[in-house]
Amino acid sequence: MSAHESLQNLDHVLRGDTSGELLHPEDHARQYSHVRKAHETELVEDYVELIADLIDAKGEARAVELAQRMGVTQATVGKMIRRMTDAGLVTSEPYRSIFLTDYGKQVAAESRDRHIVVLRFLRALGVSEATARKDAEGVEHHVSAETIDIMRAFVDRNESGDNA
Repeated sequence: MSAHESLQNLDHVLRGDTSGELLHPEDHARQYSHVRKAHETELVEDYVELIADLIDAKGEARAVELAQRMGVTQATVGKMIRRMTDAGLVTSEPYRSIFLTDYGKQVAAESRDRHIVVLRFLRALGVSEATARKDAEGVEHHVSAETIDIMRAFVDRNESGDNA
């Protein structure tokens, strides 16, 4: 393997200039910190987004349907509902619909927007529909606002036919 090939294999941990130096340890640690933070919030974001989708599509969100659509047990949904209630995202009563608070609506809208942008971006790249849907479900939580803005601009240009 040539020196150039070795550097290409390390591109994800190089500084970005032409020095061939590794990222500073603090910068490298920040990357991992961002991923850990995204993992902490992604499940909650998925739930509030799904609750918003169900309310918009059916007028209500119920734990039984959340369990079906998330592929988990109702007990798991119950634990998540308590967690989201404690976080101020939802309100609910036993055997009743689940409602988003204003804060929950905001989180759901932001999550939905990121999800749609990533999905449209993957479609614009030519990713198959099934793969784009699966990949968007995870990617949406791990991209920065800067990346989302660039993806959105790319898709808007692509859909308008202006590929400049």
